[in-house]
Amino acid sequence: MMIDEGRGAGHVGAGGCAISRGKLFAVSDLHVAYRENRELVDALRPESGDDWLIIAGDVAEKWADVEWALRALSRRFGTVVWAPGNHELWSHPQDPVRLRGEERYLALVELCRSLGIHTPEDPYPQWRGEGGPVTVAPLFVLYDYSFRASGAATKEESLRLAYEAGIVCTDEHHLHPDPYPSRDAWCRARVAYTEDRLRGIDPDRRTILVNHFPLVREPTRILRYPEFAQWCGTELTADWHTRFRAAVVVYGHLHIPRVMWQDGVRFEEVSIGYPREWRPRPPRTPLRQIMPFPVEASTR
Repeated sequence: MMIDEGRGAGHVGAGGCAISRGKLFAVSDLHVAYRENRELVDALRPESGDDWLIIAGDVAEKWADVEWALRALSRRFGTVVWAPGNHELWSHPQDPVRLRGEERYLALVELCRSLGIHTPEDPYPQWRGEGGPVTVAPLFVLYDYSFRASGAATKEESLRLAYEAGIVCTDEHHLHPDPYPSRDAWCRARVAYTEDRLRGIDPDRRTILVNHFPLVREPTRILRYPEFAQWCGTELTADWHTRFRAAVVVYGHLHIPRVMWQDGVRFEEVSIGYPREWRPRPPRTPLRQIMPFPVEASTR
């Protein structure tokens, strides 16, 4: 049965736990500034009031669009978990909200908290439905240019090769790292902070690690423009899926939705992407089921 609005008995606010009889879904890269994507998001509905939703970043660039989407989805799903993408952190020239860098991120955290959405700054919620119990850990660790362009020995050389190829992420213009001196410095600070939090998870508990950027480099190997990989993660997280007992790693950013396996761990890229990207694909639901473990995933 499909439902429209309302929260089920499994819903809790940020920092709590819930025993859920529903399903755990994930999606990323909603990019609701595009009319077609906004319509997709407007049509997203849970199967029951106990369903959870992971949003793995890139909701939109402008504050009002981000707030619209998060508010709508928080009203429909029993529990919502959010990890930021790079686009939410942009200081878009047409956005009347002029916050930059860490100040913008922390304001987004407060927005989510006001909507009952779990963030990387809150106690990690526990999925206790079928496939659990697992700790759902939303992360925010950015990138540090360590996924370098082929042949580049340094960040500077890797960036030079990208600029020469004309493959440059818009973050270089709109994602400000204030008060950190650089995005990679902010990344290193976030990695240290997040590692400390992940070490505090019960060592007997499996996890679902949620990050906008892939935690390992392997998913970037199929990028059409390999120079773009340097804006896609950090080598500092390469072993987190094993160190922190991941049952699943959920990510987005690449706009290449697929399932891959590494070290026996399932990696789910759950992006919608831009309309020009998803229109030619075979029809599929924008929501990817993470728990219970989809039967078809075990055959991939």
